[in-house]
Amino acid sequence: MTTPVKGPASYFPAIEKKYGRPVEEWQGLIRSSPLTKHMELVAWLKGEHGLGHANALVAHTLAERTAG
Repeated sequence: MTTPVKGPASYFPAIEKKYGRPVEEWQGLIRSSPLTKHMELVAWLKGEHGLGHANALVAHTLAERTAG
C-alpha cells in the first residue's frame, strides 16, 4: 500500500500534466535563478512562465537547500 504524497509535492503530477514539463526541469530553473527569496521566485515563475502552483515548487525546492 502506498502512502499518499502530502505537502507541496502533492501538486507535482498536476503541474507536469498541465505544463508539459517535468518537475525536475522547473526545479532546475529555480536552482539556477539568481533570485533567492521565496516570493521573488514565485513571482518570476508566474510572470515569466505562467506557472500556477509556483508556490509549491518553490517551497519544495528551497526546503531541499536547507535540508541538504
